[in-house]
Amino acid sequence: MIDSPVLVLNQSYEPLNLCRTRRAVVLIFRGKAEVLENGRGELHSVSCAFQIPSVIRLVYMVNRPRHQRKLSRFEIFSRDQYTCQYCGKQTKDLTLDHVMPRRRGGKHTWDNVVGACIPCNRRKGGRSPDEARMSLLRQPRSPRHDGFYVPYHLLNNHSEWHKYLPSLN
Repeated sequence: MIDSPVLVLNQSYEPLNLCRTRRAVVLIFRGKAEVLENGRGELHSVSCAFQIPSVIRLVYMVNRPRHQRKLSRFEIFSRDQYTCQYCGKQTKDLTLDHVMPRRRGGKHTWDNVVGACIPCNRRKGGRSPDEARMSLLRQPRSPRHDGFYVPYHLLNNHSEWHKYLPSLN
């Protein structure tokens, strides 16, 4: 429980980042944060007990610059929710597929790369989806530039975070 993730919100309830339970308890103990969501029990020390938080909010405002997310395998698979964009199979065994193949002028950009399972990627080969008679479940797009996102696999385990994440509302 001490290493489970905790969602950290800015004073304005904007998501900032994720931290471990241990760090969250220290922030709460020092009066730098408050617990918004609890539900995982208590952490006991010799003299007192602390709630194990799931969501905390800082009591002061943190200004931070917005960074554009880098195009990587992990980011593409996370954007596509580890789902093949051709057959809909959800798996960790995905490959990157260029919708318009690079050898035919397709670029390595957010709008041209999707996650595909190995059989679908082989079936499509170096053709466009129309030529291979395969359709995309969703058109690829650039991610939002809100500066923060939660990896897809953590969203399944922490449903209490959904109301604090603007991309899910």
